[in-house]
Amino acid sequence: MENLYKIPEHVAVIMDGNGRWARRRGLPRVYGHREGAKRVEELIEVSRDIGIKWLSVFAFSTENWGRPKEEVDAIMSLLVEYINKKVPYLIENNIRLRFMGRIEQLPDMIKRSVEEGEKATQHCDGMNFVVALNYSGKAEIIDAVNKALKSGITELSEEDFRRFLYIPEMPDPDLLIRTSGEERISNFMLWQTAYTEFYFTETLWPDFDRDEFLRALYEYQSRERRFGKVLSI
Repeated sequence: MENLYKIPEHVAVIMDGNGRWARRRGLPRVYGHREGAKRVEELIEVSRDIGIKWLSVFAFSTENWGRPKEEVDAIMSLLVEYINKKVPYLIENNIRLRFMGRIEQLPDMIKRSVEEGEKATQHCDGMNFVVALNYSGKAEIIDAVNKALKSGITELSEEDFRRFLYIPEMPDPDLLIRTSGEERISNFMLWQTAYTEFYFTETLWPDFDRDEFLRALYEYQSRERRFGKVLSI
């Protein structure tokens, strides 16, 4: 019964379905992204209230650059707007904003907003909100290996390897949520999700509200996490 009261330390989210949500309403895809941003705000609030220490969201993958330019530009503009708007709220609520991915490859305007957002909240220690931006799980592993090689290390343990990930101190996700009915992780946190519990839902991301989030958490709490071991009876 103790699992029924266990709050995950780290929840990761693949936010999928913005485009389909907008298309079903006869709207441009950017409207779906804007509505989806509201759900992020709601999840941050719920996570803070119930004691989740790490909330991470997959905002933009390295593969997403292949989308139409107008959509990519809209996403990037929305991201800058979101950072500028939400940083005061994050500071007020003691939430640290973090980014992971190949940030150095982003346009200068985006990089400035990322750096300013991280710097402004770096003193916050109540909760971590991580945005995966220009991110790829394969790229993170490759980047970690290259960092290790450049440091002169030729043999790695798992703990050694972790030191070279984008955010070494970030705990592995306890729960990964993906919306919109897709049942894959799409190159998200390949190293970190080895023993993560997965929760898939048909709900499109802009419709994934507080109640949907709590439903996912209740489902997580009902599961037994064995990490390859046999639980004693």
